[in-house]
Amino acid sequence: MSYEISVTPAGHLLFGETEPEDGARAQSWSKSVAKAFASNQSEGLFVLGASKPDAFLAPSLAFWRQFAGLYLTELCKIPEGSFDSSTMIEPSDIADLEELLSRVPPMRGAEYLSFTIMLDIWRVLDEWIRQSISNSAGGLNDWLKKHAPLWHQVGRVCFHLAENKRDADYPFAFLATYAPKISAGGRVQYQPLSKALVEYAGEKNKSALINLLSPVQLASEKSNLIKELVETSDIFHPLMWTPAEAFRFLQEVPLFEESGVLVRLPDWWRKRPRPRVAITIGQKKKSELGMDALLDFKVDVTLGDNKLSSDELKEILRAQENLIFLKGEWIEVDRERLSQALKHWKQVEAEASDGISFIEGMRMIAGAPAGLASDNGVANGDREWAFVDAGDWLSDVLSRLRDPNRLDSKRLSADFKGSLRPYQQSGHEWLRFVSSLGLGACLADDMGLGKTVQVLSLLSSIKDEKTVQAKPSLLVLPASLMANWKAEMHRFAPSLKAFFVHPSELSPEELSKINSDPEAAFSGFDLVVTTYGMLVRQDSIVDVAWRLVILDEAQNIKNPGTNQTRAVKKLRAESRIALTGTPVENRLGDLWSLFDFLSPGLLGSADKFKRFVKALDSEEGRNYAPLRNLVSPYILRRLKTDKTIIADLPDKTEMNVFCGLAPQQAALYTRTVEELSVSLQVADGIKRRGLVLAYLLKFKQICNHPSQLLGDGEYKEDHSGKFERLRSICEEIASRQEKVLVFTQFREMTEPLAKFMRDIFGQPGLVLHGGTAVGKRQTLVDQFQQPEGPPFMVLSLKAGGTGLNLTAASHVVHFDRWWNPAVENQATDRAFRIGQHRNVLVHKFICKGTVEEKIDKMIAEKVELSDSILTGGAESVLTELSDKQLLDIVSLDIERVSID
Repeated sequence: MSYEISVTPAGHLLFGETEPEDGARAQSWSKSVAKAFASNQSEGLFVLGASKPDAFLAPSLAFWRQFAGLYLTELCKIPEGSFDSSTMIEPSDIADLEELLSRVPPMRGAEYLSFTIMLDIWRVLDEWIRQSISNSAGGLNDWLKKHAPLWHQVGRVCFHLAENKRDADYPFAFLATYAPKISAGGRVQYQPLSKALVEYAGEKNKSALINLLSPVQLASEKSNLIKELVETSDIFHPLMWTPAEAFRFLQEVPLFEESGVLVRLPDWWRKRPRPRVAITIGQKKKSELGMDALLDFKVDVTLGDNKLSSDELKEILRAQENLIFLKGEWIEVDRERLSQALKHWKQVEAEASDGISFIEGMRMIAGAPAGLASDNGVANGDREWAFVDAGDWLSDVLSRLRDPNRLDSKRLSADFKGSLRPYQQSGHEWLRFVSSLGLGACLADDMGLGKTVQVLSLLSSIKDEKTVQAKPSLLVLPASLMANWKAEMHRFAPSLKAFFVHPSELSPEELSKINSDPEAAFSGFDLVVTTYGMLVRQDSIVDVAWRLVILDEAQNIKNPGTNQTRAVKKLRAESRIALTGTPVENRLGDLWSLFDFLSPGLLGSADKFKRFVKALDSEEGRNYAPLRNLVSPYILRRLKTDKTIIADLPDKTEMNVFCGLAPQQAALYTRTVEELSVSLQVADGIKRRGLVLAYLLKFKQICNHPSQLLGDGEYKEDHSGKFERLRSICEEIASRQEKVLVFTQFREMTEPLAKFMRDIFGQPGLVLHGGTAVGKRQTLVDQFQQPEGPPFMVLSLKAGGTGLNLTAASHVVHFDRWWNPAVENQATDRAFRIGQHRNVLVHKFICKGTVEEKIDKMIAEKVELSDSILTGGAESVLTELSDKQLLDIVSLDIERVSID
């Protein structure tokens, strides 16, 4: 196996195994890092940054190694003797952390990573290292020498370069120093390096002098400049330098720092002021945007925020030095590279006289090549001499795409029956804005944040704007979600005229009629709803031009080679919307396939995208910022862990999850109804009551899985609609690294469910039922409550329904129904109780068209049976019904049960 680092929802780092790429195998170094992380996160980060890898690193390991390197650099800047274990070591330049965050590669849990989380990880690492140093026998240098030999000499000798404004011919000064001690006021006292020769004079201190000067010796092996200074002994004296000499020094600063020398420079050099070619895209407002739009394109040369005049540019290009003094400051100039960049972009400007394509413009603004090629005709280094920026109008559009709170809030349609929470209102406005631009939008809110209601509010608003000839929109979803959407439409948007294209809603003749003239069939409807499977079978849908195409559970198109994905990507629409609760940016193949639907061409072909990502991964610093910049405007993700969202959520959200029946379930259910009908004819009294209870149990078992009734032990996933729905829910929970409790009233279902979920989560969970020893139960609870503990627990309702504190779970699934709300609520409260700081989402599984759906409807509507069911459970009441009433309840509504 190989290894990767993931970020948990709580902001902790996990070092774990992953499938190796290209046959790679974990090396001994990786195993030592794994062992360190097993001890604690900070020790793992230290070993990751302080030791030398023996193999090419996975992107997540390379990222966190860079992070650890930033910290170690700050640690090593502390002069010998001045380390204080009680003082936190802060980042000297916050911009370094911010820039690193922008480069974050795809990794599990990347959506939880923020600047605040990175600072927290920094501070925890700092506390651990300072404690480790204070517990050691020696000081900082001895500790570094023992535990981080690659770093222990960093920062002891310092090269200083300063401005000498009094001398026009030699405007720079160089001095090599060291810091032997700290002043009484706690300040570092730098001394010329020549004094070290005196301080360490004599054989007694020879080793100390060698130790001090060894970074200088190493630098001289890498740099001819330092070699010359050492050989002439000029390294021990102050020097006056011309701009050319200073520039030679500045160019080699990275070599000095790699050698362990601390370098102090004028502030302006770190910012690196230089004239640059400035390309502006989208300055002028467009009436329409869309993927086919052309954007205006303009080329200038700027210095900072100021545009250079032609005379100033000529002066720069005539200059013989690489450092010149212009407009009151020193600037760096590379005439050849600046000229090359200017020539290239002027040529692009001439070729784009009518404008540049939206796709190419977005790529360039994101920092990616226009054609996603590795160089785009200009060497990568010349990006330092040119930059692309959005013009005023396009910049405003992109800022509103990235921050929906900047959008004006409009009144919802009067036909929308409900209210939206503030973050949902922002989502509504964002979807409306993106679709009005003709762009693709991915609403990637966490499960339970109301993606469905935001889309229904959007469709209601679009209906208000429609003309008689307006196009309908298309919603494509898994069949198991059709009943959920229908219920939500009825509740929130009853005025929407929806046409459901599915065998559970239409006869074969009606489906065939659609194929003959789909536009006529859908005329007058606001929304057409179908499934991924039907899209393949009902190919006439592909021929219709839609207002919107909306994909629910859009991860269904992550595999570009499947028939349903190919069918989806043939759909034509003014704008496209994808709904998903799984992180889309952390699996690059999934990301490409999703955007190939949302914004065809933006990420290029699959092969071109792979080459683009490979180039990002091979660049110095493993820079994924261009990719994230490119896709981020079209993804809106809100997490339940976001404090601004949590404050706006109810503590507990309950939802019915409708599941279809697999053919095996439907056939067995129908046969069992027929058996009950025959048996009722010869049963009465107590015998009849027992018969009814026995058959109700059978119907529940069939709804769970045919294998539960048959006892064959197979439990195949495609034989149960509930198993298929459980997979889709748990895959999203797993992708968010959240935890779930699954309740069933049947002890015999706990092990099959745990085995099934182990495959989904990639690791085992826990099982608790009546046979679990009482003494072991608290151990299981303690395991589950640990942040890095098992991700799921399967419980029998009676054994796990009371007395347990399982607040680590943010999801509860009732796999089968007790038909007694009081008992179900008691079980739910294992997660939702005192000490729970998360919002709990409760999923109640119900098989469509079966006794489960009919009983749930009775409970919800409080018809006749309500009071009795609430107190004594449904089974006891159903035994008192007449044969006809009973058979009406348990009979299968065959038109409502099918799944794709």
